[in-house]
Amino acid sequence: MATFRIGYFVGSLARGSINRTLANALIKLAPEDLEFTEIPIKDLPLYSYDYDADFPPAGRALKEAIEGSDGILFVSPEYNRSIPGALKNAIDWGSRPWGSNSFARKPTGIIGASPGSIGTAVMQSSMRAVLSFLDAPQLNAPEAYVKFNPAAFADDGTVTDEGTADFLRHYMEEYGAFVERVLAANAPGHIGDLKPDAAKLSR
Repeated sequence: MATFRIGYFVGSLARGSINRTLANALIKLAPEDLEFTEIPIKDLPLYSYDYDADFPPAGRALKEAIEGSDGILFVSPEYNRSIPGALKNAIDWGSRPWGSNSFARKPTGIIGASPGSIGTAVMQSSMRAVLSFLDAPQLNAPEAYVKFNPAAFADDGTVTDEGTADFLRHYMEEYGAFVERVLAANAPGHIGDLKPDAAKLSR
């Protein structure tokens, strides 16, 4: 059985973030063929194209982590009806310098938790627009806007509520299948390769 390396971003910098708890829960419930590595964002300076000629170590490490991943998972809150600044900054670093977009063709998933019933819905919509521009395929269904109930999650991310566990397990199973499909579609010879198959381009 093939193993897929999944890099994941937690969009909150808070140590007690409910989205970090959610990320831990997703990892516990994910299929065995997915291996997870967090891609840290807290040490990145604010992006400026002044760095393009010589990325700082944190920027290089971020791009290498994205490029070394088979898929990318975003687990994030919503701030002011949009993407948290630290996460958007990380996305900007990963997509630069111009012409060196590390997110291109990486299968992505977006999920988030909030105390509110529809929390992260607008953030996820904003993320989809950004990822579409970056040519990063997205799992569009099932959508996952998690109303966080502290009683349903242990401190280590174990989900104690059966219904919540079933939903999150299903989401990760769908994401794993999506990663496999996208990587198969990106196999050599498909449109989008650096050296595409001329016969396929003529269809």
